[in-house]
Amino acid sequence: MIRAAALFSGGKDSVYATYIAQQQHFDVCGTLTIVPQRSDSYMFHVPNAGLASVVSGAMGLPSMTVEMSEGEEELEVLGNAIGSLGVDAVITGAIASDYQTSGVNKVCEPLGVKVFSPLWRKEQSPLLKEIVGAGFEVVMVGVAAEGLDESWLGRRIDLGAVGDLEDMSARKRINISGEGGEFETIVLDGPNFRKKLEIVSGRSDWRINAGIFRVNAIRLVDKGLDCRV
Repeated sequence: MIRAAALFSGGKDSVYATYIAQQQHFDVCGTLTIVPQRSDSYMFHVPNAGLASVVSGAMGLPSMTVEMSEGEEELEVLGNAIGSLGVDAVITGAIASDYQTSGVNKVCEPLGVKVFSPLWRKEQSPLLKEIVGAGFEVVMVGVAAEGLDESWLGRRIDLGAVGDLEDMSARKRINISGEGGEFETIVLDGPNFRKKLEIVSGRSDWRINAGIFRVNAIRLVDKGLDCRV
């Protein structure tokens, strides 16, 4: 069995890629989250990155979070973190980003670590429907694209939302999976979750044409524990 760690944001793609790896009998031993200094990082997700460990815990997986310091190079930090895990493979939720994929492969190759990207080059609209159909509860927590207004912040991605995104993609030419940074998500529940997450409180922070839904408190429902960030 391949021992693997998931590169993890707590969003739909990294969570679903982890689920597929588990279905394919990878020994997923934990998750790795890199928190960048820059809010405009092309490599790592930023909105609510502090919640990634909470999502990982709800899935029953230990987490490792590395917060970057000013001046550190993203790929160097990523390579050092992966090298410390002692795994055979890393799982990524990359769909279409050549920048992310080439970066992960670049740091993993000299370590002898394989890269498993089960969502790579999948058709994006069917993929979104696949994630919803599999039973994942996905909420949008960041938007930065024309057509995505403040009403999308905190919105659950169900089949109705997928239809709206399909229409918007046709009109505004946005990437329907958010792979171009159009939006970010967090997953609250799914078939591989041991505990369901419930957002207790949060607020929308909207500026001109982009915004973030900031989660202030979240609860593991069936344990009754509040996790404040």
